[in-house]
Amino acid sequence: MKVLFNNIVNARDLGGMQGAGGKQVRPHRLLRTAHLHDATAEDLKRLHEEYNLAKIFDFRSLDEAAALPDQAVEGATHHLLPTIDLSAERLTEQPIPQESFLNLEAHIVNYSFYPEVQKMAANMYPSLIRSEYSQLQYAAFLRLIIEAPEDGGIVWHCFQGKDRTGWGTAFVLSALGVNREAIIEDFDLSNEAYRDLVANLNAQIDARGGGDAEKEVVLAFMGVSTPNFIRTLDLIDREFGGMMNYLHEQLMLTHDDIQILRKRFLV
Repeated sequence: MKVLFNNIVNARDLGGMQGAGGKQVRPHRLLRTAHLHDATAEDLKRLHEEYNLAKIFDFRSLDEAAALPDQAVEGATHHLLPTIDLSAERLTEQPIPQESFLNLEAHIVNYSFYPEVQKMAANMYPSLIRSEYSQLQYAAFLRLIIEAPEDGGIVWHCFQGKDRTGWGTAFVLSALGVNREAIIEDFDLSNEAYRDLVANLNAQIDARGGGDAEKEVVLAFMGVSTPNFIRTLDLIDREFGGMMNYLHEQLMLTHDDIQILRKRFLV
């Protein structure tokens, strides 16, 4: 995966992907990344000058965003849209204290041995897709893209730019007519960005006598579980009538909205 910035990790320009009608996604317009807290001055300058950045969408929780606030980009409006309903998660009596999520790398090996966390990892994507709270946040994300300046670039991110960001990307690309295989391939690229981190954590699991169940937790939280992503796409087909119907019914995109997005971001 091409490294785009000095200190914004897991970043990729969606430009060049094949969309509807044989057209391609415009370059330097749609960008997915991890958080912008550690961006260098050169990174911020490029976002302004090369991407003409108009909007930044931050899918992190309030606590995550407060702990590592994004740096401002000249000319860009910042929108904090937490896509996970943490109050609902607490009702599941999940055993990870919220503060641990702010430094999950230091805790994930220990928590990977918890059956409750293994179950949480497996349910992470289905619960997000089914959550009315998450649907409303992603609907707001898409609506604000439509309302953005036509010549402005868009960036969206969470903490590592993989799960919450990956689903936001899947919705945008689906609206643009990008096929399922390409969406899956883009989603899986996050595993390249975090391959060394996941390998190091898996070595710690091996040293403690863990196995596949524990490593799946590490992959789910520190990389991405592409098989779970695919299963959840299948879930969207079964429970919601397919991705386009999900965009229309759950994320409130009209046919005209989709045409606006395609006119603006395909060439």
